[in-house]
Amino acid sequence: MSKIFFRPTDEWGDDAVKMTTTGILTVVAVIVILIAVALIVYRIHSKQKSFKITTKQLVFSAMAIALATVTSMIKLFDLPMGGSVTLLSMFFIVFVGYLYGPYAGILTGMAYGLLQFVLEPIFYTIPQMLVDYPLAFGALGLAGFFAGKKHGLVIGYIFGVCGRFVFAFLSGILFFASYAPEGMNVALYSIVYNGSYLLPEAVITVVILLIPPVNKALQHVKQIAESS
Repeated sequence: MSKIFFRPTDEWGDDAVKMTTTGILTVVAVIVILIAVALIVYRIHSKQKSFKITTKQLVFSAMAIALATVTSMIKLFDLPMGGSVTLLSMFFIVFVGYLYGPYAGILTGMAYGLLQFVLEPIFYTIPQMLVDYPLAFGALGLAGFFAGKKHGLVIGYIFGVCGRFVFAFLSGILFFASYAPEGMNVALYSIVYNGSYLLPEAVITVVILLIPPVNKALQHVKQIAESS
């Protein structure tokens, strides 16, 4: 049965597997169902009786995922096992949370994480895949908790990246400990490895966000996104 969903690959070394087309379609279907259920449950239990997902929110979220995907392919440098510094790819997911709140941001991040996995469906175990993709990228949406605060976009971005780092760190010590250099503490290895690609991208992005014309343009986009 397992051969239907994944097959061995040597792209990440021993014990790595790669999703088959059937496996990818199954994962996509499961995530879509989960997101649909989450939306229904949220709508039922939301205290905001007028809550609804607008066409504009869907369009902006889809655009953010598309832009994040394109910029994720513009890599300043790559690391083994999937780590890379990209051109602002995390920002676009964070921006959805900034526009529409953490709930929309987290769901958008999970969908983006799934898409990243589909583009390179190599993994070791199902738990590792879940931590590294939907959970780690979903954490970027936590930026939405700072949407209403002063400098909320920058603060939220930093918080969202920290959220992704937490999951990446856990993945490093739980699933990639064997890759730590001999004699090196596993936790330290995970911090160094994941920090070596998340920190540079975060610094570059924050510097760009602090440029006045960029900040002004993003505030204008926010006004458009929130208008009825």
